[in-house]
Amino acid sequence: MFTEYVSDFQDQSPAWRLYMVSEVMHSLSDTDEKNYRHLLDMYEKSFRETAWGALYFALSGGAPESVERTSLRLQAVVRFWDSLLHGRYQHKKLNAFMNLEELMTAACGWALDAWCPEGGESIRARFEVASERMARATREECIEAILRQLPHILPFADRNKLTHPGVVMDASSWREYLATLDASAFERISGVRPGSVLQRLYIWDRELDIQ
Repeated sequence: MFTEYVSDFQDQSPAWRLYMVSEVMHSLSDTDEKNYRHLLDMYEKSFRETAWGALYFALSGGAPESVERTSLRLQAVVRFWDSLLHGRYQHKKLNAFMNLEELMTAACGWALDAWCPEGGESIRARFEVASERMARATREECIEAILRQLPHILPFADRNKLTHPGVVMDASSWREYLATLDASAFERISGVRPGSVLQRLYIWDRELDIQ
């Protein structure tokens, strides 16, 4: 199975091409632009009831990325784990084919780091624990998870894009900043996906320019 277009170098060979699901999703905006978000939500909910759909949404990281939505995506993969276990997967982070555990660790290992850092169990069991904790996480628990992960996330920020690195790169400033976010803004980073947290960092940096 190919999970990313950029890794599909054998387009003449028969294989599941999971990345093509995104083409279907983009076409929904052409059919009903007004209700696009509602259609996407319904499509995802339905597609997560299949093994390949569950895997696609766990790997894609498409918005919204709330802790609640992310937990549903990971729980769906755990539910279909046995069905997906025997596949061979190609993902952009690694050139070689990999098994399901390697794929999920490469693409979603951040969830284990944030929500099941103690380790010690199988990869499947850790994703199950992580998704259960995410499902019942309060806002304060999400903030604590973000703060725990900041030392691992901040080094990936591009300082050349920042005008206020002394503020936004200071982990101690984040607790106060996170408390100021409205529910919608906070929801997008509540799952603690590193890319979402970094995106919020750049937004914060721009906000400081106009204060």
